[in-house]
Amino acid sequence: MSYLQTFLFGYYPYVCLTVFVVGSLVRFDRDQYTWKSDSSQLLRTGSLRWGSNLFHIGILFLLFGHVVGLLTPHAVYEHFISVPAKQLLAVISGGVAGALCFVGLTLLIHRRLFDARIRATSKPMDIAILLVLWVQLVLGLATLPMSLQHSDGSVMLVLSDWVQRIVTFRSGAAEVVAGAPWVYLVHLVLGMTIFLLFPFTRLVHVWSGFASVAYLVRPYQVVRARRLNVPHDDDMPRLTSVGD
Repeated sequence: MSYLQTFLFGYYPYVCLTVFVVGSLVRFDRDQYTWKSDSSQLLRTGSLRWGSNLFHIGILFLLFGHVVGLLTPHAVYEHFISVPAKQLLAVISGGVAGALCFVGLTLLIHRRLFDARIRATSKPMDIAILLVLWVQLVLGLATLPMSLQHSDGSVMLVLSDWVQRIVTFRSGAAEVVAGAPWVYLVHLVLGMTIFLLFPFTRLVHVWSGFASVAYLVRPYQVVRARRLNVPHDDDMPRLTSVGD
């Protein structure tokens, strides 16, 4: 195993996670006015409605699917579902969500690049992060046929073991994925790089999306009207003439 592979799959994840957490906190503390998605809906609605909805539905399903699927230990679900069945479920559901996300993201990229008004108001990082997400999505979809070739779920277990070793700070993570196909390895590296870029892009608004769940349990907001202490006509003193 080369030094590059040891760095990419043994140390690089911690570099990305550190920048992800610390960078998000620093940006929220120093640049709260940039903590937004910079919506371009006012400029042009058009394909935004379809593109945004399809992209967000797909990407949220993929995000939670990866988190649950990779971080759940095999001992937890082995009594309910077999490894081959779990992989087949992941391939089918991930393929559908990935297709939705691909269509939506492609519409958003086309809109961002070829609409003159939106292109003029786009920052370079806005376009860059969309392209990075698109390449990452294509790589993820490319792993689906390869996963079907390993119907025993062996590669899925290897990737799960790698992720669980990283989050639990166990050694040997780089050795676990040493023999994995290159598509999976590139997919992992680019995925970690997205976490590295996260604090410097519009993706930070994802934090606000998760934080909005707090609105479901917050106490009711009490609104009191502000009324000036102006006496009514009945309370005003009457002026009488000299003849009264």
